[in-house]
Amino acid sequence: MFAGEIRGRYTEPRGAQRPPRTGPPPRFMTLKRLTMAAATAFLSINLWTGAPLLALWIGSHSSDDAVLSMQAVFVVVVTLAVLVFVMALALTWLNNTYDELIGRPRSERRLPWLRSMRAEAETHISSRVGVTMLEQIVVVTVYVAVIALLVWFVFFAGSSLPNTV
Repeated sequence: MFAGEIRGRYTEPRGAQRPPRTGPPPRFMTLKRLTMAAATAFLSINLWTGAPLLALWIGSHSSDDAVLSMQAVFVVVVTLAVLVFVMALALTWLNNTYDELIGRPRSERRLPWLRSMRAEAETHISSRVGVTMLEQIVVVTVYVAVIALLVWFVFFAGSSLPNTV
């Protein structure tokens, strides 16, 4: 088995980078980029709104009882986990395809807790590689979701403490 081969599929060796794309840009480059940005926005927004609502809807139809049952809770949890996993895979695929489309070099993405203490600082990596439009869309949707949750919790949720006056 070769260094970059895993179960019959050849993958690039660790640390290898793709050469930058040369030649004329692909046809309809702007349209492809906008379509990928729209799909990323759709998926990242539905990660916070659509997936939980769909999981609740499926869970509510899984039980015939008018009261909450463990079966319905289990169906909601499993459905939500599957939906979030599928959406995360789709976002990862979109990001990798977008990187290939714009010719961004592939770099090693190692989790922070797996890096050496002497590893290159994250600011150096982001300044060298940059942040794509799709990554910015996901970051903005996370900020909007967290701010919306905080606004709802502070102003609209009401107190969960019992009134003992």
